[in-house]
This record gives sequence, C-alpha cells and structure tokens, in this order.
Amino acid sequence: MVKKILVSQPKPSSDKSPYYDIARDFNVELVFRPFIKVEALTQQEFRKQKVNIPDYTAIVFTSRHAIDHFFQLTKEMRITMPETTKYFCVTETIALYIQKYTQYRKRKIFFGESGKVDDLIPAMIKHKNEKYLVPLSNVAGDSITKLLDSKDVDHTECVMFRTVSNNFTPEEIKSFDYDMALFFSPAGIKALCEDFPNMKPGDIKIGTFGPSTAKAVRDAGLTLDIEAPTDRYPSMTGALRHYLQDQED
Repeated sequence: MVKKILVSQPKPSSDKSPYYDIARDFNVELVFRPFIKVEALTQQEFRKQKVNIPDYTAIVFTSRHAIDHFFQLTKEMRITMPETTKYFCVTETIALYIQKYTQYRKRKIFFGESGKVDDLIPAMIKHKNEKYLVPLSNVAGDSITKLLDSKDVDHTECVMFRTVSNNFTPEEIKSFDYDMALFFSPAGIKALCEDFPNMKPGDIKIGTFGPSTAKAVRDAGLTLDIEAPTDRYPSMTGALRHYLQDQED
C-alpha cells in the first residue's frame, strides 16, 4: 500500500496544485525533494557553442527551465528578442510561463498537448521558413534532433543549462522510508542509483514522466510502476491518481 510518496520536484508554488488534491483524496503523504538541480551556463560557456541567438526566428521550449535560462542568458548578453519571434512549447502550461518574460501573443506562441515535441511538428512545418533554436540541458538525448531532421525542419540545438545530481545527505539516506518515488528526468534516476546502489527491483514503487526517464529506470534494472505521459494520462498527476484509485479498488 502506497502511503508516502517522494516527488523529485520542487514544492508547488500554488496551493491549487493537483498534487495537493491527490494527498487529500487518497490520504497519502507527499514529500517534494528534487534529486537533481539545474545550473546556468556562463556566457563564456555558451559562446563556445558558436550559436548566435539573433539569427533564429523561432524558439522551441521543452521545459520551464529552458525558458528561464534562455531569457536569463539573452538578458546577460544584452540580446533583445524581436516581437516577431515565435515560440513553440510542448505544453500549454509551459507556453503560459513565457508571460514571466515577454507579452503573451496568441499569434506567435504555439503549444502541444502531450508534452512531446511530436505535437509541435504540424505547426513547425506550417511555419517552415522559420529558423528554429532549441535550448536544452546537457543531459538531453538526440531524439529531438532526429525528429526535426526527419521532418526537414531548419533547427539548431544548444545547451543553455546543466543538470547535476542533488545527492541525499547521509541522514536522508538513513531515514529513506518512501513507498513510491516519482521522477522527471534520467538524471533523477542516476542520482537514485548513486545514493542507493543496493536498491533492488520492487524495493520502492517508481513513476516516471517522459520516455527517456522510463528508459533510464529499465536500463537500471528497476521496476517501472507508473509511466506518463500516455494518451489516457498526459500528466504525472493524472497517472498517479489512476494508480492510487486502482490500489483502493
């Protein structure tokens, strides 16, 4: 029976988070504790990639981290993005987050539903004359590159932030008593294996968001209990709610 869940993300800033609804509806304890942390690249590190941001007319965002570090870096480099710049985001939530940095204009912001770049392909092909820049982390795989190459989209990927382990303290390891842990990146699984090298399949229920994170669990020889997004459950909270409901039935 799952009663205590570790969510490897920062605590939601809003009291209206669906995680809190789940905690109340199923009487489970949720603990928010990131397994990874994100660090910005310096201007000097970014310039080594020889990417000239003003050359690009459209930006593809796969996460809020990408948005934060893109606009932080352009500010530091004194680059002003023109109002004609188009933004393509993998979800509406990420698209709305752009309002933190620039005015939200429906005619220039596009978003998908599933959290995958695949959803954006029709809109990107429709705007085939754009030159796309895709800010990513240092641990991103090559799936986006292969997808956009296969569709003949004019694009460049660049690293704008790095993802590193936020390892548990010895005290945290000693008191680790969770029934389930939810992960959102392969780096989180890597950190889990580093902190708990003797963990065996079934020691803890594991849920993941994103195909690369699910693959990391399987590659580590662990058991995957919840996988999102799916057509039926596009969000982690939706998949978690379904799992807990089945547990009660």
